[in-house]
Amino acid sequence: MARIRQSELNIGMVGHVDHGKTSLTKQLTGVWTDTHSEELKRGITIRLGYADCEIRKCPKCPEPDAYTVNSKCPKCGTRTKILRKVSFVDAPGHETLMATMLSGASLMDGAILVIAANEECPQPQTKEHLMALDALGIKNIIIVQNKIDLVSEERAKENYEQIKEFVKGTVAENAPIIPVSAHHGANIDVLLNAIQDLIPTPERDPNLPARMYVARSFDINKPGCEIKDLKGGVIGGSIIQGMLEVGREIEIKPGLKVTEGNKTYWEPIITKITSLGVGGSKVKKAFPGGLVGVGTELDPALTKSDALSGSVAGEPGTLPETLDRFTMKVKLLERVVGTKEEIKIEPLRSNEVLMLNIGTATTVGIILSAREDIADIKLKLPVCADKGDRVALSRRISSRWRLIGYGIIQ
Repeated sequence: MARIRQSELNIGMVGHVDHGKTSLTKQLTGVWTDTHSEELKRGITIRLGYADCEIRKCPKCPEPDAYTVNSKCPKCGTRTKILRKVSFVDAPGHETLMATMLSGASLMDGAILVIAANEECPQPQTKEHLMALDALGIKNIIIVQNKIDLVSEERAKENYEQIKEFVKGTVAENAPIIPVSAHHGANIDVLLNAIQDLIPTPERDPNLPARMYVARSFDINKPGCEIKDLKGGVIGGSIIQGMLEVGREIEIKPGLKVTEGNKTYWEPIITKITSLGVGGSKVKKAFPGGLVGVGTELDPALTKSDALSGSVAGEPGTLPETLDRFTMKVKLLERVVGTKEEIKIEPLRSNEVLMLNIGTATTVGIILSAREDIADIKLKLPVCADKGDRVALSRRISSRWRLIGYGIIQ
């Protein structure tokens, strides 16, 4: 049996709504990542979509023509050689879905920022997504100037200059800008070449204890299924260190909420891995990179409707603590991005309510005390997190949650 090749890294597909992220993902992977019925109806991405792509190279053609995702070279028909497999995380661009994008960003090793050439740059969410990448410490960025087939050469050059101006002084200041038509597949070879050169596979220590961010959880049983045919709950996400193996035990935190009298606490869940799936194939072992589906012995009622998303899973006894309060060092942005008027960001205040994204978890916190760049915060829902972890901070501004900066857990 041929060894299933697993994705080595996750690349985020980010940018303003309707700038062509999902079309570009389809061009690279052959997969349309909007599969949720509401997404197909509304034409926007609501949940994180995942799709794998093999970056291949023709041994005969010159660069960058040699790069392709096909097993045969489209230029000369020679069999291509696989360089590596990567996973694309297609994040929602719609402003109200910013929390989903932030939880996806915690799984990304690099990002492609998609900017449409037929609109003024920057659009509100283009700016917000770039700030989010900055806040979460993602440095390997490639900019795709999409929809160049819809504009004249003059307009494309004008838009290019706008992009250059927009990224000045940001984490993407030196990122390459690649003109692409996702619809027609133009310049995809150049983009693949850039991914290969500029987004390296992170060095990973296989001996570290396994740890995984849970982005989704579900019940795979159909209604009316016989009890003897019931399958355990499934969690899906990305392994950030170590290795998962079928037959081993895993711990999931924060776990289950337990109330005894007037005391409430969270009990970690321990279960056994019954199956592992990567890119539609079953494997015995799974490593960091790509999306992994983990079949367990859990009661499917615990995993249905993403009930465990935001959890951390891993080797029992090695996970960070479950926190319901912590102190963080805060770095605020200067202005609110994602709004037309770009309001100045006020300092944090005691008793203020914020939305926090930590790993794949989204929770609400109330500031107990704020002083200069330090804040103590109490969470509505606890999170499993370590000292040094980044926390994306969003404040409610005129009825929307807006990214205002990030914190680092002390």
